[in-house]
Amino acid sequence: MSAPAIRLDNLTVSYDRHPAVHHLSGTFQPGSLTAIAGPNGAGKSTLLKAIMGELRPAEGRVEHRLQRTDFGYLPQAADINRRFPISVLDTVLLGSWRSTGAFGRVAKQDGMRARAALVTVGLEGFETRHIGSLSAGQFQRVLFARLLLQDARIILLDEPFTAIDARTTRDLLDIVARWHGDGRTVIAVLHDFEQVRAHFPETLLLARRLIGWGPTQEVMSSANLLQARAMAERWDENAEACEPAA
Repeated sequence: MSAPAIRLDNLTVSYDRHPAVHHLSGTFQPGSLTAIAGPNGAGKSTLLKAIMGELRPAEGRVEHRLQRTDFGYLPQAADINRRFPISVLDTVLLGSWRSTGAFGRVAKQDGMRARAALVTVGLEGFETRHIGSLSAGQFQRVLFARLLLQDARIILLDEPFTAIDARTTRDLLDIVARWHGDGRTVIAVLHDFEQVRAHFPETLLLARRLIGWGPTQEVMSSANLLQARAMAERWDENAEACEPAA
């Protein structure tokens, strides 16, 4: 199920003309499993949103032959409102919108697939629970079940294992490995360098600018991590705004 490559060509993404990602070029290969790592504020989440098309480049471009429906996106937990009155099953069923449309009726088959996804993530019997009653780990399992139902070719995960228990992390990493085995392209923003080394064969190390991109064992070297940390320490949030090239 390999998807076309995603190519970044001199990509710069800015907020108020201050670059969060600066002149980044490279390619996510079809079917690859890649971690995006780097210091806090390095532009990792910004890059995911640019790939999704949620942020427009200030310079350069994101190149691919994909439709919006080819992407499955898991935002950071802090960006999700869990007070909305919706059940676990209905949350998972939101992943079927590719086949039902925004206002279409959910088919019996979709309901069966949603329940099967809940079994896969270890939440059988939770269908009628309100999402606000779940623990952080349980809710993350629900979101992974929704991605399973969506059946996307490209999976983008923004810090998917933050503040969840070790067992849930192991179970969800197994699902990530399954996606990779299916030939999907998986890109995950991660802050745990040991997780990166243990489970992600490719890494993009970012500190607003590119530090390294390739095999994890090469990219996550002590020298590269030191360079990323040094660049982060030199960031000046009050620097003059970046002007587009003429």
